[in-house]
Amino acid sequence: MALKESEAIVLRTYPLREADLLVTLFTRLEGKVHAVARSAKKSKRRFGGALEPLTYVRAYYEDRERQELARLDSCDVLESPLADEVSYSRAIALEHVAELLDELLPDREANDAVFRLTLSVLAQMQHEAFWMPITYFELWMTRLMGYLPELSECIVCGRELNGDRAFFHALADGLMCLDDKRLASSEISAESRAIAAQMFRAPVESFTGASWPRSSASDLRKFLLQTLQRHIEKKLVTAGMLEKM
Repeated sequence: MALKESEAIVLRTYPLREADLLVTLFTRLEGKVHAVARSAKKSKRRFGGALEPLTYVRAYYEDRERQELARLDSCDVLESPLADEVSYSRAIALEHVAELLDELLPDREANDAVFRLTLSVLAQMQHEAFWMPITYFELWMTRLMGYLPELSECIVCGRELNGDRAFFHALADGLMCLDDKRLASSEISAESRAIAAQMFRAPVESFTGASWPRSSASDLRKFLLQTLQRHIEKKLVTAGMLEKM
């Protein structure tokens, strides 16, 4: 079969036999693709540093008859997160993006909106100030996957929440007013809800330069992660690692 060519983002690599790697790619052409990179540990000409997680590449691969795994022929690096020094905290933030993509995206289903979102967010994660792009990415991924409930009304009584206190629960699908909140609920501030509304109206680049410590919109991130984990029915490993930072 003829080689397919596509822009792609490397999500995961796993050792496979002595010199091969099993690679998960998020391709622009076909969405998430699993492929075998033969002799990837030895071939600097065909792969070099192209298979590092979240490297933006041009991938050349082909599907094999009666085989679930494609064959990855080679990759050209278009942009690498390793171009800048990677600290432990930034490495965890990058891995969080990769884990979300790997867990949320179905195989072989192109999603250009998510692909463009990922590239724009990665461009803002070149340095240590990653809490803003992480918040932006989690918010938009929750929306694009169809998991984000209406943030302006109570899911129990339908009351408008604009200007009122709002609460969320790990087992509930949206926000609740003070009267209808469940036991052990957490509160999400009006400021964080306003930030979410702003992020839906503007590209991630427009938030660059603003002071954004870890505490900014932390309640929003908690709500988004609870929503995502409830739908995928598992805990995200990197979410726990980010909490400890």
